[in-house]
Amino acid sequence: MGANTRNNRVGLMAAAVAGAMVGLAFASVPLYRAFCQATGYGGIPARVSEAEAAQVKPLAGQSISIRFDANVEAGMPWHFTPEISTQTVAIGARKLAFFDAENPTDHVITGQASYNIEPGEAAHYFTKVQCFCFTRQTLQPHEKVRMPVIYYVDPAFLADPDMKGIEQITLSYTFHEVHSG
Repeated sequence: MGANTRNNRVGLMAAAVAGAMVGLAFASVPLYRAFCQATGYGGIPARVSEAEAAQVKPLAGQSISIRFDANVEAGMPWHFTPEISTQTVAIGARKLAFFDAENPTDHVITGQASYNIEPGEAAHYFTKVQCFCFTRQTLQPHEKVRMPVIYYVDPAFLADPDMKGIEQITLSYTFHEVHSG
């Protein structure tokens, strides 16, 4: 086997490794997001279907306070607020909350909300069924919208010793402007 053949083989292996690394770099964000949604890691709540949520039963006499927080990134001109600042919910009961957004400008703006749960350990038990944050939101000039989120706190929350003493969970959103192109 000649030196050129070995060099070509080494070159092809190096190119394959580099290609695999580039592929993993592009796949890392969606894979990380899927991992966080499945595990609650990083303050990202779980996401379930209506059918899955229907299987969860509320626990009478067991409740927790949910605090709502709404923000916009610097430079995003929207007004964004929760309709109420807190809700007391029965553990396991589906609950509906609304957030209001307004585009006070004279041009169309598309936004995407990122979200987080605090304390982060509680994210594994905070489950979203429907949320405006799952898709981009486009507001016309001077348009105001009311955006829902349907959620529940998984009853397994009560069995986790790390959740003892947690009386409130914060659901926080930040809207970011999405630029096309």
